[in-house]
Amino acid sequence: MPVQVTKNQKETSQNLAHRFTKTVRQSGVMLEIRKGRFFSRAKSALVKKRSAIRKILRREEKVKADKMSKPK
Repeated sequence: MPVQVTKNQKETSQNLAHRFTKTVRQSGVMLEIRKGRFFSRAKSALVKKRSAIRKILRREEKVKADKMSKPK
């Protein structure tokens, strides 16, 4: 998706730059680049399983700690 803008006769460089930024905005090139900026791969099944186990263990530890704490 290359964007190409040629200078017209009697066109100032400012107008050319404005027209270029406008065509880039309309072409959607910047949107595609920004989408890929924060792309993260999907987690594997093993990683999901391990994180779920860790979450369960942390929850159990918290419940146990609450039971063992001093009454308020």
